[in-house]
Amino acid sequence: MKRIRILLADDHAVVRQGFKMILDAQADMEIVGEAANGREAVELAEQLRPDVVVMDVSMPELNGIEATRRLATSAPRARVVALSMHKDSVYVREILRAGARGYLLKDSGAADLVAAIRAVASGESYLSPAVSNAVLDDYRRQATNPIDLLTSREREVLQLLAEGKTNKEIAGVLNLSVYTVEAHRGRIMEKLNLHSIGELVRFAVRNGLIE
Repeated sequence: MKRIRILLADDHAVVRQGFKMILDAQADMEIVGEAANGREAVELAEQLRPDVVVMDVSMPELNGIEATRRLATSAPRARVVALSMHKDSVYVREILRAGARGYLLKDSGAADLVAAIRAVASGESYLSPAVSNAVLDDYRRQATNPIDLLTSREREVLQLLAEGKTNKEIAGVLNLSVYTVEAHRGRIMEKLNLHSIGELVRFAVRNGLIE
């Protein structure tokens, strides 16, 4: 029997351990790797080529939404099951638009997690029963979003700015010059028509980049 190869991405080790216990008990599943943030998830998915990535939506440095968007290009074979404690439409909408095939609330039972992974691995979609029809309707209505104006790098810089990092700290994280980070910051503010860090943080929260 071919086993489903799974990568777990969650910034809480205790959560990953709990999922691992559940999934290791399944004869048709194996955990091939664990990541503590979105950047690690993308790197490991490229190396390990999992069938399914169980992806926490809210992670530091690079969130699950942006990581999912990158996987669509760098590891297109990997199907993403998004994990979140949020029922808010913005989180569902953005991660599905990024390419996730499933959305599971963190308070779901073990059987739901197993069912979601099996469904997504077989090419189907899976949405947590607690996610309402209204949320799905909202997702379908969204034709455009200002965040689509940003490049992948600009979305990355936006998240780090919203997390409170300075230009110098961001330059260190992304291996860029401070000048380049300042240029990205200026373009982000211009594209989104934002005029302060406070507005930028509120935009990031509304679009699920940070909590």
